[in-house]
Amino acid sequence: MTFQRIEKNGIPCALVESGEAVIRDAQSVLDLLMSAKYEAGTKNLVIAKKCICENFFILSTGLAGEILQKFVNYGARIAIYGDYSRYTSKPLHDFMRESNEGREVFFASTKDAAIDALCC
Repeated sequence: MTFQRIEKNGIPCALVESGEAVIRDAQSVLDLLMSAKYEAGTKNLVIAKKCICENFFILSTGLAGEILQKFVNYGARIAIYGDYSRYTSKPLHDFMRESNEGREVFFASTKDAAIDALCC
């Protein structure tokens, strides 16, 4: 896993790059946040959907709520980018839409859109 520091509009972000899922549970989120803070100097994360375990996108597991609550508790923000078209769950799409209306969690289709969501 690597971090690339990106700054836009004076707001720093850490672009997380990995060939495997780095967000698997609440503890992995805490580890990721501390690594990003140390290596990139920010708690604003941009991450590809493929770097998050698939159970995150099954809302009935409760994993998304548990993971995203860590971001809120620690004053961090996350933008997840990727193709969500294969998900047919209306509750998931509602959750993503409502998240995008807030300030801490964003779902975007592209890396650039994810960066823009965090840096506006």
